[in-house]
Amino acid sequence: MTSFLDLGVPADLAAVLAADGKTEAFAIQRDTLPDSLAGRDLLGRGRTGSGKTIAFALPLVARLASSARKSRPGHPRGLVLAPTRELATQIAATIAPLAAAAGLKVTTVFGGVSQRPQEQAMRNGVDIVVACPGRLEDLMKQRVVQLDGIEVTVLDEADHMADLGFLPGVTRILTATPAGGQRLLFSATLDRGIDTLARRFLDSPVSHQVDEASVPVGEMTHRVLVVDSTDNKTTLVRDLASGTGRRILFTRTKHQAKKLAKQLTASGIPAVDLHGNLSQNARERNLGAFSSDPEDGGVRVLVATDVAARGVHVDNVDLVVHVDPPMEHKAYLHRSGRTARAGAAGTVVTVVLPEQRRDVKDLLRKAAITAPLEEVTASAVTELVPERAPHVRPAPVQAQPQRQPAKQRPAGGERSGATTPPARRRRPRSGQGGQGQPGASRQGGGQARQGGQSRQGGGRGYQGR
Repeated sequence: MTSFLDLGVPADLAAVLAADGKTEAFAIQRDTLPDSLAGRDLLGRGRTGSGKTIAFALPLVARLASSARKSRPGHPRGLVLAPTRELATQIAATIAPLAAAAGLKVTTVFGGVSQRPQEQAMRNGVDIVVACPGRLEDLMKQRVVQLDGIEVTVLDEADHMADLGFLPGVTRILTATPAGGQRLLFSATLDRGIDTLARRFLDSPVSHQVDEASVPVGEMTHRVLVVDSTDNKTTLVRDLASGTGRRILFTRTKHQAKKLAKQLTASGIPAVDLHGNLSQNARERNLGAFSSDPEDGGVRVLVATDVAARGVHVDNVDLVVHVDPPMEHKAYLHRSGRTARAGAAGTVVTVVLPEQRRDVKDLLRKAAITAPLEEVTASAVTELVPERAPHVRPAPVQAQPQRQPAKQRPAGGERSGATTPPARRRRPRSGQGGQGQPGASRQGGGQARQGGQSRQGGGRGYQGR
């Protein structure tokens, strides 16, 4: 095996990695580091989990540390572009200890949060910015950030940025960086305009592609379970979520993710959701809970949309469940890549209704995955979930204080001299009995779901265990 020192990584940076248990380079790191540390432009291809972040973090920090230039307020020297807030945050977390060892400062720039802390960071002066294109362009237009001092630019998950429609913004950002700077582009594929981007902005790049056999993952087992009804699907998903290890459940929509997380929590399986409707603080809080030890208040279940398919890197995820099969095979592969990471084993389960059989077969064929469609049985579920975690009783929902019925209010209301014509007074909604308890029906529904934990489900197929 090849060490980072063997590849030319500075000793102080190699020591940071060694302190974190990383002493031997993965394939993409072995292939790219000699060229990237030498300052060459580079095009790297490899799927998620291949070790790309360290592959570009090391040359980024090493080259800036050895440069004679100094950062000025609002003029960073290193730039990493990422498609999502989660990925930007995790890239920055990987770079930060390396940068600290070299005396460099790192900050993140993305939307969904106040830009004031980002402005302050720029005024104080930072060396490396990890950014999403949208907010970075906003700050550039406001002259908060200028890219004329960039020495090294990294574009990570370029194909995902193309999927999200970011390539025009990425093009404008790269155009604003000096032509003589080093540029590193990492992408799983070169379609959707990525090849054009590489030809325009990379100068005589070296190209490295990591094949699937060399990606440092453990054994990934794929299972496709067919259920005969929606009720039995609900029961199966709850059973799959009930195990003792970490698991990520993928849904197709934000509403479904939020609803399923609430249902699982109400049934004694604490879960958090992750999707685009959450604020950045809520995303970080939920992801932090999922990353934490359950003994320390963490949760074992994350219910997510595809926002987490590339942006979440959490170790020791035992099981990935496609509650809703994705629309296309790339999403299937990236979702599945949340398990079997860094040499650990993991299982991927796709839950299929009868009408989805043909689409799922086509999806697996395009993803080059061989897995038979099997009718779900209790023994199959026992094999996937050999041990269940203790059920956690959800915190009781506090009853809303009753409001005084409108007809009993003083004629003038509480405001001095105010009068409200009877015809314009707000009437109680239907089903509330005039008691003003909008949470009552929802509370009752949650109790029904909790009490329905042993419900057998409909249909004649799998009915839980």
